[in-house]
Amino acid sequence: MTIALPTPRPRLRGITAESVFVRRSLTQSLRDGESLSMSIMLPVMIMLLFTYVFGGALEADGRYVDYVVPGIILLCAGFGAATTATYVARDMTTGIIDRFRTMPLRASAVLTGHVVASLVRNLVATAVVIGVAFAVGFRPSADVVSWVLALLLIALYILAITYLFAAIGLAAGSPEAASGYGFIVMFLPYLSSAFVPVDTMPAWLQWVAENQPITPIIETIRGLLMGTPLGTEPWWALGWIAVIVAVSAVWGAWLFRRSRR
Repeated sequence: MTIALPTPRPRLRGITAESVFVRRSLTQSLRDGESLSMSIMLPVMIMLLFTYVFGGALEADGRYVDYVVPGIILLCAGFGAATTATYVARDMTTGIIDRFRTMPLRASAVLTGHVVASLVRNLVATAVVIGVAFAVGFRPSADVVSWVLALLLIALYILAITYLFAAIGLAAGSPEAASGYGFIVMFLPYLSSAFVPVDTMPAWLQWVAENQPITPIIETIRGLLMGTPLGTEPWWALGWIAVIVAVSAVWGAWLFRRSRR
């Protein structure tokens, strides 16, 4: 007597699986309103703090807000992307990833859903931060083309930092640990030209600020929005973003395969 084995279900084609997990991640974000609110409120509070408390001491003419906004935008992206590490770590520790692996879909679709949803969340948060910046006196000199290029660079940075946080979520043993590891990455803007010019720092710290990825990205956004000299900063910015995406993708794929074994 022969026993008929069940026919395996074919894998989902196209981007069906990715669209499902993007919707799932967006639904999680809407339900977790506190994380979304904090990722917007914290950068706004920092911008108001630096503008109204420290701004007068740093620039007596009151135009410090024009200097600080590009850094605040990247800080906002970091806070928003950090929740991705928590969501990924939560999926890895609750066992739902093992359930997804029994389904006929690509394993990468889960991470893609987290990354795309984070990109949408962060673009919304960035729009809010820019709106508040205009309310407190931010007056860029950029034309339409410069605005488009600046927003495109911001989106690329969000994509890169989100892939990095997704990999951190895979590496962490718990959502709490993922949040702690992400804090190290979010600290980088403070060691860049986000809040003060690099040449005002101690000599040893200038080297750190000049040779880390955040500074050229900030200087490129600042140059596009405020008309400051760009030089080679855009090429360094794009190069750093490409390196972050490549390293994060390879590291994340390796971590996912290791957890699968």
